[in-house]
Amino acid sequence: MPPILQRLQQATKMMSRRKILLLVLGCSTVSLLIHQGTQLSWYPKLFPLSCPPLRNSPPRPKHMTVAFLKTHKTASTTVQNILFRFAERHNLTVALPHPSCEHQFCYPRNFSTHFVHPATRPPHVLASHLRFDRAELERLMPPGTIYVTILREPAAMFESLFSYYNQYCPAFRRVPNASLEAFLRAPEAYYRAGEHFAMFAHNTLAYDLGGDNERSPRDDAAYLAGLIRQVEEVFSLVMIAEYFDESLVLLRRLLAWDLDDVLYAKLNARAASSRLAAIPAALARAARAWNALDAGLYDHFNATFWRRVARAGRACVEREARELREARQRLLRRCFGDEPVLRPAAQIRTKQLQPWQPSRKVDIMGYDLPGGGAGPATEACLKLAMPEVQYSNYLLRKQKRRGGARARPEPVLDNPPPRPIRVLPRSPQGP
Repeated sequence: MPPILQRLQQATKMMSRRKILLLVLGCSTVSLLIHQGTQLSWYPKLFPLSCPPLRNSPPRPKHMTVAFLKTHKTASTTVQNILFRFAERHNLTVALPHPSCEHQFCYPRNFSTHFVHPATRPPHVLASHLRFDRAELERLMPPGTIYVTILREPAAMFESLFSYYNQYCPAFRRVPNASLEAFLRAPEAYYRAGEHFAMFAHNTLAYDLGGDNERSPRDDAAYLAGLIRQVEEVFSLVMIAEYFDESLVLLRRLLAWDLDDVLYAKLNARAASSRLAAIPAALARAARAWNALDAGLYDHFNATFWRRVARAGRACVEREARELREARQRLLRRCFGDEPVLRPAAQIRTKQLQPWQPSRKVDIMGYDLPGGGAGPATEACLKLAMPEVQYSNYLLRKQKRRGGARARPEPVLDNPPPRPIRVLPRSPQGP
């Protein structure tokens, strides 16, 4: 038997069935991809030596305490799903909202620890929508927690907000014919500061980050600079939605995770018919001008993002991002068929995978499982594509059962927020 096969055979005997065997020989990688309970591993645990860790950096254990500020319309639901699945695989506690708060931490109110369900405390991971409050989060999360968030180019984000929340935000409802162009031509004619859900119509990123979304950097440049400093003091990584895979490479390096820990399926995506194919340049300029605080935040953290990529080694980050995309496609094909496609909710047979529809004017797409699947592989694929509401409810039930004696009657919140209108996924027979 050749020496390489002898070493492979010897190593296999020493490894648990739950491990992935990996031999790195020069710049080539040999991996045995196996099933780990309900975790499916289709990606090696180490990477070629052309992308080594920083010099003098010993291997680190995976970081297990993460707080993700889930911003709106920034691909944050996909990041949340990554964190939920990681927490479940490692038996970590996920902070989840009190039922009075729906599946968000009583947003748009400032976050409070009182909004956290008692069966989900003390947590390791937090990833649901909230308005940032540093002191309250530090009361909840353990020392050493790493804070991360994600931003999106403000014009594209505002188009998504206008479409998604058109039936909820009064400023958007006032616009004739639901015209984004009409709103941006004269936003002050429709916008009323302080009314319910007004934050979706003006500097939403700044509001989510705990800032004053009514401030203008044109009038007060110092305010934007101060808000940037506050974000930099707390968040170890600010990801950029337009460079999602590169962001996940930086995230997995920050947390010492494996690349298969950040494999994903795209969630909460609108159908092509529910979004603008391209935002005209004049409209984009108007959106950035109206959301000048968000534009300032994005421009700053987009620049710092690329400086961080440069420090990590741009070629290595791009290589890992490419490998991530390739592994993701293999995963999607294995889970959802040879040609995995996003489907309208009415075409998704698996109830747990039907995404919530914000209104009859917006189609949110999702994946469906091929018929006849069963077992751990199907369970892992189900979680990969499970929408936010269903996954949050599932984790809450699971953690309440796990809590056993900790479970107690749920307290009633003083002054609970108004419940948002919920629209169930449309059935094939619906209008």
